[in-house]
Amino acid sequence: MAAAKAGIADSLGTGRRKTSVARVRIRAGQGTIIINERPLENYFVKDQDRRNVLAPLVKSGKTTAVDISIRVHGGGPSGQSGACMLGIARALRKFDGETEESLRHNHLLTRDSRMKERKHYGLRGARRGTQFSKR
Repeated sequence: MAAAKAGIADSLGTGRRKTSVARVRIRAGQGTIIINERPLENYFVKDQDRRNVLAPLVKSGKTTAVDISIRVHGGGPSGQSGACMLGIARALRKFDGETEESLRHNHLLTRDSRMKERKHYGLRGARRGTQFSKR
């Protein structure tokens, strides 16, 4: 725990996915995760989203070593869980530099740059055209 030994209390990380932004704060603790002042189980209903958020902790072996506080806004549940995942991974890297190799190997430090394509002129959406009428 490089950050804990250096006297730094918290490690911060920012994660983004689609239109969601998550601000993550990590400190040494027992493994509690609070998202927008609610426990992880209450905030993310789907098991897939919960596993997504916990992935950096599981891969680095820090599930019971740190307490995490997250403020997330924008987007939907899937985008928010992806933003939390990236924020946790970045904060863990600052908290303990030895975890970077396992996080990078599992592609948890890479931002997913896919965004929604904009609506185009003359079309009903990004790619959908108007309905064809024969008569």
